[in-house]
Amino acid sequence: MTHEHIHGKDCECGHEHDKYHDAFDKFEPTQKEEAITATVNSLLQEYEKNLTPDVLKLLHGCIDLTSLTALDTKESIWKMVESVNDFEGSRPDVPNVAAICTYPIFVETVKQALTAEDVKIAAVCGGFPSSQTFTEVKIAETAMAVMEGAEEIDIVMNLGYFMEENYEELSDEIAEIKESCRNASLKVILETGALTTAENIRKATILALYSGADFIKTSTGKGYPGATPEAVYTICKTIKQYFELTNQRIGIKISGGIRTAEDAVKYYTLVKEILGKEWLNKELFRIGASNLVSDIEHRLGK
Repeated sequence: MTHEHIHGKDCECGHEHDKYHDAFDKFEPTQKEEAITATVNSLLQEYEKNLTPDVLKLLHGCIDLTSLTALDTKESIWKMVESVNDFEGSRPDVPNVAAICTYPIFVETVKQALTAEDVKIAAVCGGFPSSQTFTEVKIAETAMAVMEGAEEIDIVMNLGYFMEENYEELSDEIAEIKESCRNASLKVILETGALTTAENIRKATILALYSGADFIKTSTGKGYPGATPEAVYTICKTIKQYFELTNQRIGIKISGGIRTAEDAVKYYTLVKEILGKEWLNKELFRIGASNLVSDIEHRLGK
């Protein structure tokens, strides 16, 4: 994907008319928080009508099945992959999960164990989940994960840079990590629960979009509140405006606390209403979860 990069060396941070503020100005300002909540509530009023077997089947095929704990072992990851292998073909009407997401050290294990077709190998990289390490380490970790077989890389935006408005280093870092992804796609996690305001989420989304993100992802699921409908609304609105400006469709990944079919269908509804049907496929819509698969499979029955 070619993105219009905004990084470079001509930013005077704090200067009102640098290219970062120019980029922010291309997008609509955010509404007040109460207005966003009201809009979200009205969009979700009839979400139950999307709670159908067909939608659940589609959602099953958009899941990044994830295990990110300190207790993960080669054996536990292998078992998770085997559950995906076992599902393959057992329900011809239900697509398998989109990806398996682990720490980088388990990419090789996933690659060895995985026999299911069309399931991608994803890894969290870049000093996940805090992003507080050297850029060189982030680039090396990403390159190593890709070398081991990762086809998708999930990184966390450096929120320290964001909070001090050091947009240049923030954007340069994402762009350099994107380069080290080679052909792997890059998901940039905003950690919306830490950003807290719609305006912060809007700006962080814009920076990630222009720095080379293939997906904007809400949360790490570690230490901060996970996805909220309000945060997803703001990200979707920004991705839509980016598409109108550049004609590029960028994906959205919703993660952090999504455990039930109802949760997933609510987010599906927001994506459908704001971004449209073109986004309702695994190329542009993902849900990061560990327990959602079993809930959806349970509801669909054998």
